[in-house]
Amino acid sequence: MPTSDGPSRFPVFVAPPHANHQRSPGYVPGRVAPVRSPPPAKAPPPPPIKPHGPPPERQATFSLSEENQRRERAQNLQQRKNTFICFGVSIGAFFLTLILILSLTSGDVLDENCPDHNPSLSSWNPGHQPEKAVVVRKGHLFRLEASATFHSLTIQSGGRVVFADNADGSKNITLRTRHILIEDGGALHIGAPKCRYRSRATIALVGRSDNKAVPEVPGLGRKFIGVKSGGTLELHGTETVSWSLLTQSVPASGLATGGYAFQRNFSRGINLRVVDQDTAAILFTERYDTHDSRNDSQRLTQLLRSLPAGRIVTLAIGDSAVKSLLDETKKAIEEKLGSSFVYDLKYRQAWALVSVIGGGNTSCSEDVREHENHDTGGRAVARRNFTTVDGVGFSVTAYSEWKNGKPQYNHVGEIIDGVDMRAEVALLSRNILIYGEMENSCYGNNLCQFYNHDTYGGHIKIFGNYSSVHLSHVELKNMGQQGEKGHYPLHFHLCGDVDQRGGYWEPTYVDGLSIHHSFSRCLTIHATNGLLVKNTVGYDTLGHCFFLEDGIEQRNTFYHNLGLLTRPGTLLPTDRNETLCTSIKDKVYKGYTPSPSTECKAVSTFWIANPNNNLISNAAAGSQDAGIWFVFHSSSTGDSHGLVSETKAELTPLGIFYNNRVHSNFKAGLFIDKGVKTTNASAADPREYLCLDNSARFRPHQNADPSRPRVAAVIDTLISFKNNDLGAWIRGGDIVIQSSGFADNGVGLSFASDGSYPKDEGSSQEVTQSLFVGESRNRGTNGGQNKYWGPGGADAKMRTLPRNRTFPIRGFQIYDGPVRLTQSTFRGFIPTPERYTSAVGFNLKNTWQLTPRNNLSQLNFHSTVSLRAFFGRPGQWFEENDLDGDKNSIFHDVDGSVTGYRDTYVGRADNYLIQHPSCVNMSQWSGVICSGRYSQVYIQTQGVSSLSLSISRDEYPNAPLVLRGINSQGALSQQYQPILMMSKSYTLHWSGPAPREVVLSLINFDKDDWVLVGLCYPSDTTFQIMADINDRQSNTFDDITDYGTVSSLAELEKKPMARKYFFDQTVGLLWLYLRARHGRDGQSYCSVKGCERVKVMATTSSKQTCNCSGKAYPKYSKTPSAAVPMPALNTQSCKGCGAKQLVFSSEPWTTYLQTQVKSLCSKEQQRGDNSSFITVNEVTMPFSQPGYFLVSVDACSGKVTKKTSFTKMDAKMIQYLKTGIPKRSIVLMATRGRPEGLVSVAPYLVSFGMAKPADLHSKGDLALWGFQGGSSPPPWVSLQAGQGDEFLGLQERYLPLGLEAYGCTPPAARTRKDLELLKKATGLQ
Repeated sequence: MPTSDGPSRFPVFVAPPHANHQRSPGYVPGRVAPVRSPPPAKAPPPPPIKPHGPPPERQATFSLSEENQRRERAQNLQQRKNTFICFGVSIGAFFLTLILILSLTSGDVLDENCPDHNPSLSSWNPGHQPEKAVVVRKGHLFRLEASATFHSLTIQSGGRVVFADNADGSKNITLRTRHILIEDGGALHIGAPKCRYRSRATIALVGRSDNKAVPEVPGLGRKFIGVKSGGTLELHGTETVSWSLLTQSVPASGLATGGYAFQRNFSRGINLRVVDQDTAAILFTERYDTHDSRNDSQRLTQLLRSLPAGRIVTLAIGDSAVKSLLDETKKAIEEKLGSSFVYDLKYRQAWALVSVIGGGNTSCSEDVREHENHDTGGRAVARRNFTTVDGVGFSVTAYSEWKNGKPQYNHVGEIIDGVDMRAEVALLSRNILIYGEMENSCYGNNLCQFYNHDTYGGHIKIFGNYSSVHLSHVELKNMGQQGEKGHYPLHFHLCGDVDQRGGYWEPTYVDGLSIHHSFSRCLTIHATNGLLVKNTVGYDTLGHCFFLEDGIEQRNTFYHNLGLLTRPGTLLPTDRNETLCTSIKDKVYKGYTPSPSTECKAVSTFWIANPNNNLISNAAAGSQDAGIWFVFHSSSTGDSHGLVSETKAELTPLGIFYNNRVHSNFKAGLFIDKGVKTTNASAADPREYLCLDNSARFRPHQNADPSRPRVAAVIDTLISFKNNDLGAWIRGGDIVIQSSGFADNGVGLSFASDGSYPKDEGSSQEVTQSLFVGESRNRGTNGGQNKYWGPGGADAKMRTLPRNRTFPIRGFQIYDGPVRLTQSTFRGFIPTPERYTSAVGFNLKNTWQLTPRNNLSQLNFHSTVSLRAFFGRPGQWFEENDLDGDKNSIFHDVDGSVTGYRDTYVGRADNYLIQHPSCVNMSQWSGVICSGRYSQVYIQTQGVSSLSLSISRDEYPNAPLVLRGINSQGALSQQYQPILMMSKSYTLHWSGPAPREVVLSLINFDKDDWVLVGLCYPSDTTFQIMADINDRQSNTFDDITDYGTVSSLAELEKKPMARKYFFDQTVGLLWLYLRARHGRDGQSYCSVKGCERVKVMATTSSKQTCNCSGKAYPKYSKTPSAAVPMPALNTQSCKGCGAKQLVFSSEPWTTYLQTQVKSLCSKEQQRGDNSSFITVNEVTMPFSQPGYFLVSVDACSGKVTKKTSFTKMDAKMIQYLKTGIPKRSIVLMATRGRPEGLVSVAPYLVSFGMAKPADLHSKGDLALWGFQGGSSPPPWVSLQAGQGDEFLGLQERYLPLGLEAYGCTPPAARTRKDLELLKKATGLQ
């Protein structure tokens, strides 16, 4: 922070005493050196004037003439004048200082850190001059004391404007202007890092886009704050917590500020709701037509008299309700609910009531209004606030006017199924506000065809080589101009390096900003490096929110920022949704219509255009497309075009990625893939400049040099949940995801390889120590953007769904590979009659390659996983399930943790190229488990179009695998990539004439792996066959060897190592061996020497279809056998399998306790359930006797300290509840059967954190999470009760341990990884 001028120890705002600092006009506070050279040194100052007074006595030695005497008297007089002038200046300075001191409010003290305390400032009260263009010139150092209005404000070199402040924060100042321009040497200050602004400062930017009377400022336009080169902008509001996570779940009833608002559907009669006073749950909803039905009135009477005391009841009239409202019903409403108006209700009179059964008049809130008409009158409102037993406040409101509205949402404030799904809570207001004044509706050329509201807000633009810019705890509202490129709420424009590398002693930062309701992005970093953005909230914006623009921005750090609700915009194709994409065609070539799915639809909360940036502890939620998107520019774009010829973004190592959370985004939480088009539209490529492009492949290497070793891109601690399509989609290699949690996504995680052979050299993609949850206990809320609602989850209850009710949910999706999934846990994957839900699945309708090197190991499947893997079936979403990738789906179960069979492969049940008789069929999976060794053969053909390949294994000739090829059917070249079992023989047949050239490449073959293949050709074919090794880095071919012939297959089989072939002309099969002669390295597709290939060039005059299977079999048929014996089924539990972590939290420095409480009521026992237990960190403590079971856990260490059971609520149990539980204890309680004395337990649970005694009448079972030993209960305390057929079942909670709030002693040296990484990212280590 800029607290000193260079190396001096003196503060910025008060000049150091006894110092003679010379600074250049371009002096940059905080920089290591001035921007310009200092001016030439001035002549030394004259000696100080002697003090005024009588001269010292001295002996006269000379006789002075009269002239000399006159001269001496004149000199003395001048000295006296100078002395008076100096004295006057001193007195003036004294009074100026005195005035400054007196101007400060009582108790204020001059603070050298406060810019408004600078004695050199002059008080400024310019008033309201809306037509005046104010210019603050050199030497004008103003303290703005009151609100003002200008046409514009320009602060020139040597000028300074500082907003006045006072100790009690009452100095509220509003500055209204069309723009503020801070020129070279000018400065605007509101507060400082060590003296934060306490009052309220507002800058209102005014003006319309169509006001031609106001000329635009070049490079800035209108309605802006602009900081030019050499300018200073320092804005520092009062520090607040910018955003945090809920610590307690809030039901849809909301907090006191927003709760149940029961709203009209214009149903006649009395509309009733019954709400549980302990849990805020709606128990009963009904309409009673007391206008027309006396029977309905009687039913209402019976219900009110049957409800237990304490129940919350709301009543509201729709239309009319009094014609058949019986006196006995009125009496019940009066007696039970305390109504004062029910006896006097009239026809069509509006009436609303919220009350508590048995609470009397004091509990009743009701309102009556005369009816006027349906549109304008008679709105009666009743509202009351309540508190659950867990201490959550909620309100209940009833309207008699009943306007239709949308339901509110459940807000999760806890960890569910091990994944941190706590909702973010942001504070949008700040005491420094900059906002754009807006019109009531859209106008002029502001894209009114797409938006009905004004989108011409204000904007802040920072130009390069500024002197000092730091913004903290500032609110930006209604900023950004959707129709203007480069006009964003906050825009660092071509600033270069803005940290110490760029000469800034105090690196540039923005901290604690609130940017909301903006019309074009949130924060744009444009050709700027080293910027720190932290604790900033971006809410409700059009277009990418946190935006890196040209692809060359590097070393920027985003720390603990929150982006919510990112909507489509118009500026770039990637900002646009489908409608905007196809409607905006002014930059495409001649009438071309863009493709939304491939060119647009990428709007993201964090748009990261270069991987060398740091993201630490950020959150992105509610984007139309993606939360965080890494995109790759092949060259610098936009205003940076030509600055960098080649960005090498695809080769650049990933910056720090740690502890980020993405949820509730439509397309994906995290997306790492694709580039942008870097050429203008043309006839050759009519797409718009900067549209999405599918050419980029992320493959990071040291120093972005492909000849140097790869560098793994590490995604550490990603939390991704409730994303409609994908929790994360990541293409490239090498990439590692670790310590991450995925829940409630359409697909949790999908990798895509760097590319396909031969372009991809082979890379590694790994997932380790992670958790996948298919459908969690967070069922969501029906309504709003949650379009799909249906049954699911372990309890089969209604919940929000991705895509629709039939979409096949997958935890980990295999697309191509190779991928390695290890030491991870799966929970909550249970199919429904409408939907396949599997822990492991495959990319749908996959035309692409798959590799048998997709390795799965050390996995743990929770009991709530009933479908571990699924290979698809024909039907919705899968279609025919017969594309090349579908048919070749396979993975390697390395240790048997998936199947129970160690070192086996799991593939499609109908793929006989990979099977043998001992394979185990898994019909539920549509798969088969087989032993063996498997690799790919990459088959390239030339010379024939629309050619399909049929492959038969000689052991299963009646079950060929037919492949269409990856390229389009009309292409003259085609490629196929079948997976084959090693040490077996195969025949290859074509759907048309045989190709004139076939190249067979050995992919994933280990040394000495082999297959024998027979290719079908016409009998008159002649061949030229050669083997070589292709080094793709140098594109050279080595070890080129021609094949010779042998006379029979038997002779060929005797020489498997020889480069020989046999052509059986009678059948039409060309037989040869494919054998690897070199070993592979790591995940490379090919050997360490290069890619071993066999090239077959065929010459024939025949045009006949080459399918030789009718002649080949049974001649070459063989008996099926296993090349590798099938292992025995492992019946022991998998030790060390699964993720070590039980909790995947966005606060990973906090330790959590996993708790499960399984109570058992009598009805459950009658249905065959006999389990009741309490589990702490996976250690289960069962109990079998009816009654109560209590477990105490030390809240600091997590150790179980006591286990006690009671058969009934008696004096012994009362005494235990009062004194038997140690202080600082987490208290867990479960019940079994129908415990005696259940109702009398409630008062004793208040001491464990309950807000009030619960009503336990008619309850069947209990589950308690309480705390013993604190004046303020933790937010996680909870009491749950089952009733009737609503059983509790297994309840799971994750509780934080070791908190100081419990009275625990904090660790002596606790380090937080996020803070250490922040230091590393910003160079402060």
